[in-house]
Amino acid sequence: MKIIVPMAGRGSRLRPHTLTVPKPLIPIAGKPIVHRLVEDIAGVINQDIEEIAFIIHESFGKQVESDLIAIAEKLGSKGTIYYQNEALGTAHAIMCAKESMSGPIVVAYADTLFRADFTLDTTADSVIWVKQVEDPSAFGVVQLNDNNQIVDFVEKPKEFVSDLAIIGIYYFKSGETLRAELQYLLDNNVVKGGEYQLTDGLENMKQKGLKFVPGKVDEWMDCGNKDVTVETNSRMLNFLEKDGENLVSDTVRLENSTIIPPCFIGDDVILINSTVGPNVSLGKATHLTNTKIKNSLVQTHAHIKNANLDNAMIGNHASFNGEFTNVSIGDYSVLE
Repeated sequence: MKIIVPMAGRGSRLRPHTLTVPKPLIPIAGKPIVHRLVEDIAGVINQDIEEIAFIIHESFGKQVESDLIAIAEKLGSKGTIYYQNEALGTAHAIMCAKESMSGPIVVAYADTLFRADFTLDTTADSVIWVKQVEDPSAFGVVQLNDNNQIVDFVEKPKEFVSDLAIIGIYYFKSGETLRAELQYLLDNNVVKGGEYQLTDGLENMKQKGLKFVPGKVDEWMDCGNKDVTVETNSRMLNFLEKDGENLVSDTVRLENSTIIPPCFIGDDVILINSTVGPNVSLGKATHLTNTKIKNSLVQTHAHIKNANLDNAMIGNHASFNGEFTNVSIGDYSVLE
């Protein structure tokens, strides 16, 4: 099994945090989004992961490439880097990794997290991960027949046709078949809105009689902007606590401070006269003094004092001193 992860965009809706760190590497409960994503996929498919192919923009730099390779290796996989330097659509992005598209593959967009408990139907030609939603008009959805097979893909339906939204994770029994269909789109300039779309390839496969079935997830968590990323961090912390994970490092230094779970507290964090939690992630070597913080995500090496924070997201090496309550400041920012 191979996993293809398109992640060329930095994430403009999550600025300023993504100016220096691409969105898929933003930590959720102490671990990068893309790391949690591929771990969760590995758990659902219950197969060895031979290779993880990451499709990035060349401007991400060598350190990001090294970090991604390390994520793959932690899962016992080979990590491969491909580049998409021009935003030409989902099908084009996937085809940047065409050399890795062989055998069974999973394609997963790296800005979403999920929780699921289902058995992957490996007899199907494709499984499309979906989640039941209240407002289908905001999503691409699938329609099912009486045999629980997908018979249609509808993008943002104005009238109700289905409430099963496509979350951006797909299984294909044959990577070669998907590659051939997407190559057809590129060769014949089949575009919508100036971009090559994966759904056009899926439609062609369906018309040829390939069997598509849904994989329904219990939870679907977005990381598109600051507010939903903070909410996703909170939800993930609650899931991990229920799973029995130890989220607080042994190297945390507490001085007259309290941690209200669930919280992720990284290595070498110092808490002085502070109350942390619930639903807070503090990255490595962060220092808090005279601070109350809840429902927030703080990355590494941040220094925060005299603060009362709720729904905050603070970047690496940031320095914050004040009474602001709802903030979003990026790496190396300073508020005095």
